[in-house]
Amino acid sequence: MRVTADREVCVGAGLCALTAPEVFDQDDEGLVTVLDAEPGDDARTLARDAGVLCPSGAVRVVG
Repeated sequence: MRVTADREVCVGAGLCALTAPEVFDQDDEGLVTVLDAEPGDDARTLARDAGVLCPSGAVRVVG
């Protein structure tokens, strides 16, 4: 699995950080930051959920 986020597209909703805090965070401006681009098995489902919930489509989860 590979997780990426497009900060240019991010609207700062924060659903990614709330859904998968081990994988995502927000910076001081509220924009997404990827903490773990290749999450382990325990965080994969949450990372996928965060990708689905992202209202702007900034979060991408492949694999």
